[in-house]
Amino acid sequence: MPFSRLEKLLKSGRDHSLEKIIRKARDMDDLTGHLRRHLSPDMAENLVAANLRDNGELVLICTTSAWAARLRYEADTLQDAARETGKTVTRCSVRVLSPNNG
Repeated sequence: MPFSRLEKLLKSGRDHSLEKIIRKARDMDDLTGHLRRHLSPDMAENLVAANLRDNGELVLICTTSAWAARLRYEADTLQDAARETGKTVTRCSVRVLSPNNG
């Protein structure tokens, strides 16, 4: 595919929807990496993803319910770590990766 067609696709639509999705994915990846650095290696390995919603909710996705329980004990530390990125964090929730999504 020629570069000009690819560029047009990436910037398609009035609101550049694909561009926003890519930016959000990068932001989530950066946040996940930042939070992993504040966890023990075994816990970091089981943190699948992190997202910060517009309402300030930090959402953590982990591999199992056992790891979810352990991450909940780290919620204050992880909220503080997320705030280091300049974001406003109001609360934290932990979810388990669905077997259908992994």
